[in-house]
Amino acid sequence: MAEYESLTVAELKDLLRERDLPVSGKKAELIARLEEYDSSDAVEDLADEAVEVEDDFEDDDFDDDTDDDFFDDEWDDFHVARQKPVLDDSTTADIAILNSQKKKQPAFRRQEWFRYKRLSKTGWRKPKGLQSSQRVNRKYRSPMARVGYRKIASVRGLHPSGFEEVMVYKPADLDGIDPERQAVRIGARVGNRKRAQIHDRADDLGLRVLNRRRFQRKGDMQ
Repeated sequence: MAEYESLTVAELKDLLRERDLPVSGKKAELIARLEEYDSSDAVEDLADEAVEVEDDFEDDDFDDDTDDDFFDDEWDDFHVARQKPVLDDSTTADIAILNSQKKKQPAFRRQEWFRYKRLSKTGWRKPKGLQSSQRVNRKYRSPMARVGYRKIASVRGLHPSGFEEVMVYKPADLDGIDPERQAVRIGARVGNRKRAQIHDRADDLGLRVLNRRRFQRKGDMQ
């Protein structure tokens, strides 16, 4: 349909999740999957349910945004389990504290990073040298990494989204992962063939892949 062409990939994936369909593939594949679903009998059942809901309301002049909000509420639990972690109030508050701590943390730079270009592109190193101005913490020098900059311990090591990262290297590693608290990070040395299998398996289990990579599926990977 023409209406699907104007949507972004993220919006198309939301529609696929509402219909309990796989979300892997390129934009053309997502649109084809939605069009195939629209032509099935399942869409007719959803349309009948939508008509019954509209009849229950006094105002019949609903716009498209109102209808979308209604169906988003209906599928809210299913969408959150796939996309966002299910966190309690204390963990959410701790993540907010962590974000505020990160904003206050200065940028740690190597000694004489402004003098040598190669040093400005490298990570932090503790300054050494008897006469080092940064080591003795003189004025107008870059701050040093210290124990006081350490973040809140309860959410230390979590992904910024709140997920606990789990490294996987093969589809079998996905078994036993909780989609409400844990997310998948695929090893850097995993090839595209096995990565495609992990993507498909993660979509079936409702798991989020943090480092999902775009690649062209050829041959038996399709």
